Amino acid sequence: MTTWIRQVCEANGIDIHYLRTGGAKPPVVLLHGLMGSGACWTPLARALEGEFDVVMPDARGHGGSSAPHDGYRYDDLASDVVGLLGALGLSRPILLGHSMGGMTAAVVASRGGGLLRGLVLVDPTFLSPERQCEVHESDVAEQHRQVLGLQKVDLVAAARARHPHRSPELVELQAEARLKTCMAAFDVLTPPNPAYRDVVSAIDVPSLLVIGDSPVVTLEMATELRALNPRLQVEQIQNAGHGLPFEQPERLGEVVASFLRELA
Repeated sequence: MTTWIRQVCEANGIDIHYLRTGGAKPPVVLLHGLMGSGACWTPLARALEGEFDVVMPDARGHGGSSAPHDGYRYDDLASDVVGLLGALGLSRPILLGHSMGGMTAAVVASRGGGLLRGLVLVDPTFLSPERQCEVHESDVAEQHRQVLGLQKVDLVAAARARHPHRSPELVELQAEARLKTCMAAFDVLTPPNPAYRDVVSAIDVPSLLVIGDSPVVTLEMATELRALNPRLQVEQIQNAGHGLPFEQPERLGEVVASFLRELA
């Protein structure tokens, strides 16, 4: 990772910190989930950097990016991404997002305008209105408030115990990212989310939906979405929950690289 570019650019009125592998190759932009950072994509970026210029931004309120008091809804996050693409002069990149980043990527793609070449959604937060309310009313934000009082070494130890199969490097990167996530970022959990069926129906670029075997987006939902939009392909990866990029990074890399080569 030491050779990757680490920079900040101004977009949509805020500073966005990003990592970039660089090179004169087709650009791919990776969007992380809530409590993540661009650096949490390190395993996937390594798998792709030989063929692609991989850009890994920190969402607002995360990592090294600005943490304004408000502006954490999906439309705001999507506008940040559009601003970033413009600021970096990225011509028709492929956009990939996981979880919160997946919904953000889908909203960007649904705006059209020939901005993207393709789209990859890794178990995006496509939640029913009921599930949105459950998540919003849960103690996830309060848990995070308590985590912010911990030392990184304690957070890493707890995460290693909880996820013994994840690479130590990833566990460390996730702990760092979590400690740099501001409380305001949890505003993204406030209902209503964009209506995901409408969002998917509006996407007009080749798209891949990747889910695990105990995902947020079930196979039944994925099948319904594919019927709504014939440009959407679906891949399921076994032995992976919602944390698919961290539980099966090699397999995800293979699936994503194969799709990207078709587009490049």
